[in-house]
Amino acid sequence: MGQDPGLRRLALGTLLAAYPGPVPPDWAVDLLADGLAGHTLFGTNIHDPAQVEASTAALRAGRPDVIVAIDEEGGDVTRLAHATGSPYPGNAALGAVDDPALTREVYAAIGAELAALGVTLDLAPTVDVNTADENPVIGTRSFGADPKRVAVHSAAAVAGLQSTGVAACAKHFPGHGATVADSHHELPTVDVPPAVLRERDLPPFAAVVDAGVRAVMTAHIRVPALTGDGPATFSRAVLHDLLRVEYGFTGAVVTDALEMKGAVLAAGGVGTGAVRALAAGADLLCIGARVDAELVESVAAEIVAAIGDGRLARERVEEAAGRTATLAAATGPAAAPPPATDGLGYAAALRAVRVEGDLTRAAAPLVVQVHATSTVAEGRVPWGLGPHLAAGIEQARAVAGETDPEKLRRLAGDRPVVLVGRHLHRLPGARELVEALAATHQVTVVEMGWPGAWRPAGARAFVATHGASHANGRAAAQTLGLTG
Repeated sequence: MGQDPGLRRLALGTLLAAYPGPVPPDWAVDLLADGLAGHTLFGTNIHDPAQVEASTAALRAGRPDVIVAIDEEGGDVTRLAHATGSPYPGNAALGAVDDPALTREVYAAIGAELAALGVTLDLAPTVDVNTADENPVIGTRSFGADPKRVAVHSAAAVAGLQSTGVAACAKHFPGHGATVADSHHELPTVDVPPAVLRERDLPPFAAVVDAGVRAVMTAHIRVPALTGDGPATFSRAVLHDLLRVEYGFTGAVVTDALEMKGAVLAAGGVGTGAVRALAAGADLLCIGARVDAELVESVAAEIVAAIGDGRLARERVEEAAGRTATLAAATGPAAAPPPATDGLGYAAALRAVRVEGDLTRAAAPLVVQVHATSTVAEGRVPWGLGPHLAAGIEQARAVAGETDPEKLRRLAGDRPVVLVGRHLHRLPGARELVEALAATHQVTVVEMGWPGAWRPAGARAFVATHGASHANGRAAAQTLGLTG
């Protein structure tokens, strides 16, 4: 017997897919007509605003209430501005400024831009409390390390986004901020009792639920006291007992990408992971970025098979598809989305810059950018001071642990050095590079990642931007007096 078309449509209604390239292929639109909930846009789908508008219009032709999602956090995680860097600072910068009205305004500006392009769900804000300086995947995506401050700004961000008709999706429940591993590559463990989570990690989620957030994203993290050996994404104790019952959330539970190793390794495959997530209480299943029609059909078929063999109750899948449909129906452009204020993001980024030490110098410096890899969430987005420097200011590149400091000393000559990096405290060889240069030159360190507690020995000044967006880079260059 062939697959039951009604069950296939039901299963498709719980799936958030993706497609390659700037033009939606026929299969991506056809699946929407068959019941697929929606698609996520990534940087590879985005060339310019007119093209994005055309793409979302094509998707709506397949399904008028299609969910068009995107990871547009501002700061270090941007899809719309992946070619240049975001014109808005991210959460760490907004948390450093600590003006909730500004946070709301920035997120409203982001939401207005998304609404104009036909995007209906922003997979933001990140509301994790970043309590681990070594956290490789959250860092500047967090409003900070203080649960109360993060809670206030998380609620403000949700209010700003949703004022434009774009649904917010707070992430990553029950909190990814204390991890020292990246769930894109492995399954991190947060081995603390639930009482610690309630005091440290969960207050921002309580705040966004009170603020009416329409979606919450799960974390592919293991909390043994709640999840056992598996991730929170597959834990009914987390998604139902904690989020639904204890915190009273009634919106859609969205999974982080099921292709991530934190989920795939625990489930044994994307299809199996989809079944386990639904059984645990998830509603909208984000398949990932590398998606084709065959993968979508295989995941839907696995859900249908699970209904047939008793691994999934049909009522649970109907509940999930219903919540997803409610999310789709609740989104759409506001009556009059407020236009973004010119320069809003750059002014906000400037307010977030923090300077320790003395910035005075006798001559124009040599600006050295230290190579840093990006996370999967960030992608390869330009960063640094380069685009903002006045003509005549020389730049150089360095690789911590590989570049000979003597080479940089010779290049600098009598000039001071401005050394620009991201997460320098986590970069092997970075401390030694700073100290070697500071032994002979006036060195200013610009940290564009999570500043942490480390400060470079011997440096004359330390500048923290709390992010590496285009706006953060301009703010740093302006603070240092290096703009044209």
